[in-house]
Amino acid sequence: MSNPNSRRKPDRAAAQVRELCRYIETHPGDAPDLAELAARTGLSRFHLQRSFKAVTGVTPKEYVEICRVRLLKQSLRAAGDVTTAVYDAGFGSSSRVYERADTRLGMTPKQYRRGGEGVSITYAAADSPLGRLMIGATDRGLCFVQFGESDEELVVALRREYPAAAITPIAEPHSPAFDAWIAALNRHLAGKQPHLDLPLDIRATAFQMRVWNYLQSIPYGSVQSYGEVAAAIGQPKAVRAVAHACASNTVALAIPCHRVIRGTGELGGYRWGLERKRALLDLERRTKAG
Repeated sequence: MSNPNSRRKPDRAAAQVRELCRYIETHPGDAPDLAELAARTGLSRFHLQRSFKAVTGVTPKEYVEICRVRLLKQSLRAAGDVTTAVYDAGFGSSSRVYERADTRLGMTPKQYRRGGEGVSITYAAADSPLGRLMIGATDRGLCFVQFGESDEELVVALRREYPAAAITPIAEPHSPAFDAWIAALNRHLAGKQPHLDLPLDIRATAFQMRVWNYLQSIPYGSVQSYGEVAAAIGQPKAVRAVAHACASNTVALAIPCHRVIRGTGELGGYRWGLERKRALLDLERRTKAG
């Protein structure tokens, strides 16, 4: 018989992490460091760091940063100027925000506040085993990877996602980076490159980032239920929110939301169609078995 205490300690640590997440989300401007967060839980810094990443998929520092950037995004929409939003979000200076723009905002604060104004996105479409595939990218990475029935439909979707950006077809000849991204996606769809490690330039809420980070950890050829994902990120009751985060994914394949299914074993939803979801899962299973 297993010792009930062996389950109680991890459960208690997970509960402490979830409580700490709520605290960080409601005090993003405070920017507490690891020592402060550890003191709130009574855990050692090492134990907190390990437990926090096991539950959320990110470190405490990364989670604080995600929440601060989310607050910054909200403030940029409401504030009259960037400087006010920067300090309201708890950043000590605007330079620190711009240092993080590449990896968190995907654009500078002013550009984000203006709905992507000033951001240049180039796109290209190609045939794939699952129909037309379009990718859109800034100079920082991929911001759009989606399937569709026609190029026109996909361009409309791209413009809807980034209404104020300058969106143009990629010029010939393609840049080496662009060609490399297309080649990696094609190899992935052919079952020749199971692991995708592409630079992404995407926007997300703190919750979406937690879900998307976790999805990238689901092994190739495996699936998990929405409930399992919710439990893994420390919010077992947030099953619908997890499903919504999956449906909000704008970079198919790079963030493998197709690996999440219903607890009954049914495929569940997929914004690019259940036939594509089934084909992707079948491909991964065959590749893994082979």
